[in-house]
Amino acid sequence: MKKLALIVLVTLSSLSLYAQKNGVGIKAGLSSTQVDFEGEQLVPSDAQMGYHLGVFARFGGVGFFVQPEVLFTQTSGSFKLELPATPSSNKNYEAKFNRLDVPVMAGFRMLKVIRIMAGPIASFNIDSSLKDAGTTVQNIDFKKATLGYQTGVGVDLGNLSIEGKYEGGLSKFTENVGSYTADNRLNQWVLSVGFKLF
Repeated sequence: MKKLALIVLVTLSSLSLYAQKNGVGIKAGLSSTQVDFEGEQLVPSDAQMGYHLGVFARFGGVGFFVQPEVLFTQTSGSFKLELPATPSSNKNYEAKFNRLDVPVMAGFRMLKVIRIMAGPIASFNIDSSLKDAGTTVQNIDFKKATLGYQTGVGVDLGNLSIEGKYEGGLSKFTENVGSYTADNRLNQWVLSVGFKLF
């Protein structure tokens, strides 16, 4: 009888802890984004600010968790086309990206309130544009979807979550910039605040 009571007590405690650590919520935050290129002609400028908002879910046991998210994200980036042979042909580009981001983080908890996480992120293009001196560049084909990765740390204070993550691009967002072939990727720092609803 004592063993049965102990099993029931441990099971109820585990379920209670499981319920406290899992749930669904909303989140929003800011990002600092830079467009990265390989090559010498296209030179990225300073990082640009962006924002994101959406929902997240968190599932797992006592020490391990999985956290899928669905976020609307707007980011931007600026860069220069530098042609040393013909400086008068140099151009300044401004890019704006509206995306649906789906990161899936996995990680483990430390000291009950700290989470360490990493995982892939799929980004789906909603409406992106590239402008040169205010004029939209027409001969550019943005990818419908790109892949990347995120890694970071989170802190949970009751139903409130604060997360800081780094995101790196694994695939190009376009094959070209104007008439120039480019290996270009988005890299950003992301700061989010989330609130678990239930």
